[in-house]
Amino acid sequence: MQDRPVILGIHGLANKPPRDEKQKWWEAAIREGLARNLGHDPSERLRFDFVYWADLRYGEPVTAGRNREPYYPARGRGPFPSPEAGPPPGPTLTDRVYRVLEWLQEKSGRLLVDDVFIEYRLDDLWGYYKDAAFRDAARERLRAALAQHAGRPLLLAAHSMGSLIAYDVLRLLEADGAPPRRLHLVTMGAPLGLAEVKHRIDQEHGGLRVPAAVARWTNLSDRDDVATVGAALDEAYGPNAAGVRPVEHRVINAYRRPRGGTNPHKSYGYLRTPQFSRAVAAFLADETAEARVEAEASA
Repeated sequence: MQDRPVILGIHGLANKPPRDEKQKWWEAAIREGLARNLGHDPSERLRFDFVYWADLRYGEPVTAGRNREPYYPARGRGPFPSPEAGPPPGPTLTDRVYRVLEWLQEKSGRLLVDDVFIEYRLDDLWGYYKDAAFRDAARERLRAALAQHAGRPLLLAAHSMGSLIAYDVLRLLEADGAPPRRLHLVTMGAPLGLAEVKHRIDQEHGGLRVPAAVARWTNLSDRDDVATVGAALDEAYGPNAAGVRPVEHRVINAYRRPRGGTNPHKSYGYLRTPQFSRAVAAFLADETAEARVEAEASA
């Protein structure tokens, strides 16, 4: 059906399994979270699609034998853990240290700390800024997907560096006078608070603000996810003309590797959080209300 709501995912840093497998695993993680966190799975109303760009940076996808962090259903029943059950978590030591360093960088006008951090810890992000051909190709993948789903209710779920690609594309489409239909944006493990990233966004797009096409922006970050250090997005990014601001949610990314160990940056963990499931529910509720208004107006 033409107006069936769509969740469009875009992945983040590092090489990935083949596209179809990665899309299947994202969808499975989302469905698992919806079923456990909401007590039911409303995703039969949703269509899932995926923007894959790892092949633009890597010659071959990650094979099953080399994948240390595949998707698999988590043990247990009931909702996944959430920090909302206790007092709000404060900033980590890493976050406090980075904010001091960010202040020093701003005072000196030099972003040496960010340059080193991005080059050696976030290599694809470094490539995004240094390789114009890669940057343009990654953006074009998302542009094409947005054009394919033009007119449909859309939730854009962007993980890690995918959140930067999503932000850039939405601002560029806005500047071109061709923004997509208003959409829900969910960013997860986003590096959009890093000083270097904010500086480059300001240079290219002219100011840090919510893109015009965004009707709701939910940002999910685990306090132990090093990619999310820096300014909170609701502090750094101003509202769009409709008054939409980023809404911050601290989450617990409960992903565990099959052979042990944690990864608070992993996409599957973010997609299974109660906060992501509630964002999907809010998206569906908004679209249902909008459809009801349109039906009454045309009656």
